[in-house]
Amino acid sequence: MNTVISVVGARPNFMKVAPVHRAFRYYAGSVRHLIVHTGQHYDDKMSKVFFEDLELPQPDVYLGVGSGSHAEQTARVMVEFEKVVQQLRPDLVVVVGDVNSTVACSLVAAKLRIPIAHVEAGLRSYDRSMPEEINRIVTDALSDLLFVSEPSGVTNLRKEGIAEGRIHLVGNTMIDSLMHYMEKARRSRVMEDLGIEPKSYMLVTLHRPSNVDGKESLEKIVQFFEDFADRVPTVFPVHPRTRKMMSEFGLLERALRIDRMKLIEPLGYLDFLRLLQDARLVLTDSGGIQEETTFLNVPCLTLRDNTERPITVDEGSNILCGSNIDSARPHVEAILTGRHKAGRSPDLWDGKAADRIVSIVADTLKNITASAMNGISV
Repeated sequence: MNTVISVVGARPNFMKVAPVHRAFRYYAGSVRHLIVHTGQHYDDKMSKVFFEDLELPQPDVYLGVGSGSHAEQTARVMVEFEKVVQQLRPDLVVVVGDVNSTVACSLVAAKLRIPIAHVEAGLRSYDRSMPEEINRIVTDALSDLLFVSEPSGVTNLRKEGIAEGRIHLVGNTMIDSLMHYMEKARRSRVMEDLGIEPKSYMLVTLHRPSNVDGKESLEKIVQFFEDFADRVPTVFPVHPRTRKMMSEFGLLERALRIDRMKLIEPLGYLDFLRLLQDARLVLTDSGGIQEETTFLNVPCLTLRDNTERPITVDEGSNILCGSNIDSARPHVEAILTGRHKAGRSPDLWDGKAADRIVSIVADTLKNITASAMNGISV
């Protein structure tokens, strides 16, 4: 029996691991799949509710590292995860995405000569001021199996000298989850609770430092909402970081006074997916939401200067607006008058990415077992 550990730490990881966990059930006779939750997102709204919505079992191991600086958080994860690996002696570690838990657990596994599989490998913004970009580059350099969600990732990894046999274009496990739970999300009562109608509202998520850590940029965002509130109702599930900064800059009360704008607590996966499906438009700085809106063909305005997911712009419904909120204004006007960009869902975003991933992992584990070599590189 081979042991595989999948690591989750932050909210986007849960959606990517859930379909992988389901796919491993078909290999229950030969593979023991364990989930380690680092606790990088540690409150119920950012973590526990997602386990419940995605029907994930309770984590086999919970590290409880909590918040801290990038260095502190990464170091805590490494210290605690090393103990887990030494105790469980996995044959392979699966990491997903680009959060601090991803790179921390990859470093531990690499130093203990445990093969690593990276789900969502190869994505690049080419902006090293983003901590996530550093995490992506380091994790990919350490990984033995690199599972890629879009063709740009394959191109990026080849440029970085990754051996061809380690690169696998498999599709997008985030979309696997979306497809699996779309109908269940339809049963959510969140729209009724908020008193909004389908295709009538703007859905907003903002949390990146470039948007929310400076008073000037955050004040302009609040002004933007004030200017458009009469034109389109706005629903804004506020990330804890964003709420904290709004409060510190004295902008929270101002935002709460905006008519037809609802500042609400972060939502569970199913409630948020319900809102996403029926939004008239989405304003975001999230990577995953760029992908989800592309699959759903919902107009998406991304408040960033770059994206590591270019297929959402090239083929999908996403428009990269830049980091100045004023640049989004003409795009909102166009969408509100029915002139929005239409897109299509990319190839292999078909709900079967996790099946492809787990099949490759299972074959790899067979080869490792057959070779009976310690520290083999796949």
